[in-house]
Amino acid sequence: MKTKELSLAAETLMITELLGKSKEELREFCVALGEPAFRGAQIYHALYSERKVDVGQITNLPAALRERLSKEARVTLPEVKQRFTSTDGSVRYLFGLPGGEEKLARPASVEAVFMPSEGRQTICISTQAGCAVDCHFCLTAQLGLIRNLTAAQVLLPLEEAHRGTRIEEKDAGLKPAATKSGLAPQTNIVLMGQGEPLLNFGPVMEAVRIMLDPAGMEISPKHVTLSTSGIVPGIERLAEEKVRPKLAISLNASNDEQRDLLMPINKKYPLAALMNACKEYPLRTWEHLTFEYVMLGGINDAAEDARRVVRLLSPLKSVKVNLIPWNPGELPYRESSEERIEEFRRILVERGVPAFVRYSRGRDVMAACGQLALLQIDGAPMSVVSPK
Repeated sequence: MKTKELSLAAETLMITELLGKSKEELREFCVALGEPAFRGAQIYHALYSERKVDVGQITNLPAALRERLSKEARVTLPEVKQRFTSTDGSVRYLFGLPGGEEKLARPASVEAVFMPSEGRQTICISTQAGCAVDCHFCLTAQLGLIRNLTAAQVLLPLEEAHRGTRIEEKDAGLKPAATKSGLAPQTNIVLMGQGEPLLNFGPVMEAVRIMLDPAGMEISPKHVTLSTSGIVPGIERLAEEKVRPKLAISLNASNDEQRDLLMPINKKYPLAALMNACKEYPLRTWEHLTFEYVMLGGINDAAEDARRVVRLLSPLKSVKVNLIPWNPGELPYRESSEERIEEFRRILVERGVPAFVRYSRGRDVMAACGQLALLQIDGAPMSVVSPK
């Protein structure tokens, strides 16, 4: 009996996960099976462009190869553990992640947020389960780092979008409009969910390359944004990538003393180092750096804070600032008043720094910026703080 169990375990370990594999990895996989390398390119196109997640549907592969792949390969689709629909149409998903052999790969859960609107959608993706950066105003930080995600797991929300977006649009009374890949014609991907993308650089960039590949998911770089807390070596590494998303920096403070208290990562990468990395970052002709600034009442929202932000950003070439009203949670902060936010925005704009107020969607189901904290898992109650 034990021999049989060991044999079954060995077979299970030999099964190859196809989702998240690059074209070259799939070519090498097919060669290892004794097949021509071009079969890997066919699988790649079927997976990411045609969104065929059942190998039996890849009809341009020989029947014998499809039969073999059904036994030796798999495409793991997301396990939706829970789903919460906001009154504004946004949907917060809790995905279950199985364990694995890689480090920190114990079973876990992770979140994604879908924000559909007419003819377009925004998908907020996590890159880690939990987060180690410890921004004090963010509920996700309270989890700590649970595990890094693989490239396949970073892509999971897009598979759910393919399967579910048109249903959500229909439920919201919107006219479904999908591309050949199953995504809305204008799909914005924001790597702004749980985790710090630049602390999981390799798998995140593997997933991003597939998203941006014209032969893959065919999403424009103009519609994919990676948000970082300011990991300077990661920013410098990203600058060297030929294929990369847009970059957004979570600033959230106007000087080092303030930022040290709100974002302890600033003690390792202080504002001078961060601004220098931003100054050296090679922007494309159509591109600007985005700075995100969470407005915390009585802490970072004074007129003098706005003037200091102007001085910080003035040496940079092309920037914009998104002012994000703090989203309520069980933390010792409060929202800035609308008057304070407007005054802050006006000071930036009058001094030549484009600034916009971005109200988050999905606040009523804890789906907004800074609220993703794996609430209501396995029947535990979800703490919902109603917006003002």
